[in-house]
Amino acid sequence: MIHQIILCISTLFYVTASDIDPKGYVVYCPCMGRFGNQADHFLGTLAFAKGLDRTLILPPWVEYHQGKPRSVQVPFDRYFKVKPLEEYLRVITMEKFMKELAPSIWPVGKRTVFCYGPREKLNGGTTPSCNAKDGNPFGSFWDTFNIDFDASEFYGPLFYDVKHPQVVQQWNEKYSPKKFPVLAFTGAPAGFPVHEEHVQLHKYLKWSNFINDKAERFIRENIPNKGKFLGIHMRNGVDWERACEHVGMQKLFASPQCLGYFNEYGKEVTKEMCFPSEKTVLAQIKKAAKTIKASSIFVATDDKPMLDKISKHLKSMKVKIVQHLPADPHVDLAILGKADHYIGNCVSTFSAFAKRERDSTGKSSSFWGFERQDFTGHTEL
Repeated sequence: MIHQIILCISTLFYVTASDIDPKGYVVYCPCMGRFGNQADHFLGTLAFAKGLDRTLILPPWVEYHQGKPRSVQVPFDRYFKVKPLEEYLRVITMEKFMKELAPSIWPVGKRTVFCYGPREKLNGGTTPSCNAKDGNPFGSFWDTFNIDFDASEFYGPLFYDVKHPQVVQQWNEKYSPKKFPVLAFTGAPAGFPVHEEHVQLHKYLKWSNFINDKAERFIRENIPNKGKFLGIHMRNGVDWERACEHVGMQKLFASPQCLGYFNEYGKEVTKEMCFPSEKTVLAQIKKAAKTIKASSIFVATDDKPMLDKISKHLKSMKVKIVQHLPADPHVDLAILGKADHYIGNCVSTFSAFAKRERDSTGKSSSFWGFERQDFTGHTEL
């Protein structure tokens, strides 16, 4: 009995006022798409939390593993370091928040979920609700932390563009931290693709030692010490081919990274930008490899690596062609970020992740089937 009392007292004093952010927290389900899309949304949510001056609860990454009926949640810090993000805003991992802070400031029975407007319930029902746990990955995401919601809050017509002071004021007046210490969203409070003004926030995303060490080891064991290497990312799977049937649009997924956010560098997405022909791919690889005098080419792809075709096309050059196996998309991205030059897909958010990382470190990049003129009139490689 005495032991139980001591344990209870120690638990009560485990969380102090100094541990809690009086300005509140933001948490969300990264429920749209796979890693590339989630990363786009993450940058926008960083800006949203910063604009409201709240701590961002870093959600796990949502993954879909073969043979698993529901999504798998991977802790944020397995892939990225937390410390660099603290240079921009206050953050805490979701695992730590739920264990240490939630019981006192966001207790069971007092959890509200936010959505723009009512979401239709999958199995019927007439009561207006966000139905935050309907479907996959929504249900599995919140279930990972044993979170159930007791109320829904429809925040429309408010939106996420907190670069305007009046919008910030509206959010804080309607949803004060005192009344709503946690703003929990059914999806990311951010636009897609990532807004132009948020692209530079990528510099705060630093690979964890776990991922970086794997990338460094692969390079050390597979890339000649004195040689330069070209990194390429190809989207050539059947699902991507279907997605590229929508070419001709002014914008498609990550295409603003090529065409510009106002189509200042091109009128529309072309087939060669989205699903380039083998002829285009082979020609650009050869040109880039010659330009940087590459001794190796690293291939990352969602489907066909084309190793034999690349090797045959470059038979006159002494170039080693390598691929990271077994497949690991995050390690692939980390390797692509370290390449001496990189060729990616204009439309792919996965490609866009590597491009943003390289931009933040001043490394050169180019895209399949697209040449962009910079402000000085020179064509990028």
